[in-house]
Amino acid sequence: MGGKANPAVAAKLRPVPDTFFTRLARAVDRAGDALLRLQHPEGYWWAELESNVSITAEYVMLHRFLGLDGSKIPRMAADILNRQLPNGGWSIWYGDGGELSATVEAYFALKLAGLSPEDEPMVRARNFILARGGALKTRVFTRIFLALFGQVCWDGIPLLPVEFMLIPPWSGLSIYEFSSWTRATVVPLMIIMAQRPVRFIPPEQGVAELFLDPEEPFEKHRVTWGADKSLLENAFAVLDRILKLYQRVAVPFVRRLALAKAEKWVLEHEEETGDWAGIQPAMLNSILALSCQGYGVNSDPVRRGLKALEFFTLEENGRLRLQSCISPVWDTALAVRALAAAGLPPGHPALEKAGAWLLSMQILKPGDWSIKAPHLPPGGWAFEFVNNWYPDLDDTSVVVAALKEALADPEAHRRALELGLNWCLGMQSKNGGFASFDKDNTKVWLNAIPFGDLKALVDPPTEDITARVLEMMGIMGYGPDHPAAVRGLEFIRRTQQPDGSWWGRWGVNCIYGTWSVLAGLKAIGEDMGQPYVHRAARWLKAHQNPDGGWGECCECYPHKEMEGCGPTTASQTAWALLGLMAAGEALAPEVRSGIEYLVNHQNDEGRWDEEQFTGTGFPGHFMIRYHLYRDVFPLWALGQYLKASGQ
Repeated sequence: MGGKANPAVAAKLRPVPDTFFTRLARAVDRAGDALLRLQHPEGYWWAELESNVSITAEYVMLHRFLGLDGSKIPRMAADILNRQLPNGGWSIWYGDGGELSATVEAYFALKLAGLSPEDEPMVRARNFILARGGALKTRVFTRIFLALFGQVCWDGIPLLPVEFMLIPPWSGLSIYEFSSWTRATVVPLMIIMAQRPVRFIPPEQGVAELFLDPEEPFEKHRVTWGADKSLLENAFAVLDRILKLYQRVAVPFVRRLALAKAEKWVLEHEEETGDWAGIQPAMLNSILALSCQGYGVNSDPVRRGLKALEFFTLEENGRLRLQSCISPVWDTALAVRALAAAGLPPGHPALEKAGAWLLSMQILKPGDWSIKAPHLPPGGWAFEFVNNWYPDLDDTSVVVAALKEALADPEAHRRALELGLNWCLGMQSKNGGFASFDKDNTKVWLNAIPFGDLKALVDPPTEDITARVLEMMGIMGYGPDHPAAVRGLEFIRRTQQPDGSWWGRWGVNCIYGTWSVLAGLKAIGEDMGQPYVHRAARWLKAHQNPDGGWGECCECYPHKEMEGCGPTTASQTAWALLGLMAAGEALAPEVRSGIEYLVNHQNDEGRWDEEQFTGTGFPGHFMIRYHLYRDVFPLWALGQYLKASGQ
């Protein structure tokens, strides 16, 4: 793919080994060829989006709850067992030592699959759970699944009454104040909570042994207030008690009206393919909710929903697992940008085919976002194959940039590009930043609701998304004096951390956020000689590992002192390099060391090995391993360095 080394340029950059640029160009060629081999005939790239074992465990529970054919359950159980840690737990990211809620769900799924509590893996899992306080210490979603099978009482689940559906959007307190992912998950859950279904199972398949006290799942399983909680959290705990009283005396007419509205909402938000919001929680809960409303497994919406979930499954060595989401649009846009950075010329057949596929995926009808932006024309892109209700700004901005960089004649598709750009600009929030899916979704106090124990009920603007929009604007020819850019730059300056870094919402973490911002600043035409840019570059340099690479562990979210710290990974090394090059540091020795790390650690396939989770779903709670990140970002960084070196 790349060109030959230029001896004159190499001489200017000495002292370096004579073979350095030859090796670098060869690494770019090999990485580009490896990525091209992964392209699907239709033009897209699509790799696994790995999360944690609870996704498959809940799929087992869905099968049992609906009474589906159990032929898949042994293969799912085999995958769950294959992922158990030596200490008996199951992890939510590589190297975390195990997490309680995921382990309880895995244990319960294995019991539903027929394993005995005396089997050695189950003994280890049970010891892990009890040592960490038992099943009562799990997250709300885990306890909802336990309640579905009568293992805990519904009274102990924090309540979101279905009557919430009757509050109009103009009130400022409706479901549209929640994030898109919360909304799509919570609306069906409100139906489930109102109906309180229980599928009784044989006692030997229950999990009573996971509680420290037999009274816990029923008598002690309640939302409580405490001195360690904020005043707002305690107020919501009191409100939960009041709502539980209302649950017992709900006005029948109002309850029926709310259930009907929620059911209609769920049905309207189902795609023709059966997907809901493109994510497993929304899909699985919508199927459960419709079941509560009397829809059988052979009814059209449930049948399509089950088929959509099946499309999320992966089979390997006879084992079956479910993905939480799929990422073809994101993977394709990143692959196109990486190949373009590595020197693949605009109009190359692979890029043209990818561009045509991306253009076909543009969403040209309103979604939930239009509630707060009713006059904004549609034009965004979603993350998945099908998610028409929820395009997002991250995908849209990267797709627009990819199309601009890769198509032989982007002017021929100017209308599509402008629709995407204008949609993003129309989603700018009042504080000048851009969020993932919604505009002005900023009522962070909602995270104090007891139901929201992942603290991710809203979708406020973030540094990485704002920077991505600025980068797209710059690639499309806009400068820093554009009104949206002025406000976005103010948001960026305001959110820079004292140490010079920026927080990363959708990637781990400050390396991701800082790279995203620096790339956005460079593209929009900001003066990269300003002190705040230098502070960011110094932060990246200061967090380089002794081996020349960069890494940041998932623990950096709950433990701020660990930001920028962790074992080296290929993707995070590439982010740091791209950030430093954007800051004008292409010739810095730290960049050279990082490039050498990537060249030296490329495997025989022209790819990089990476087991760590460097993607983020919910910071600190739900982490993601994008299997294509180890390919696209190192190629992107190496290619950009080759260009910056004059090769």
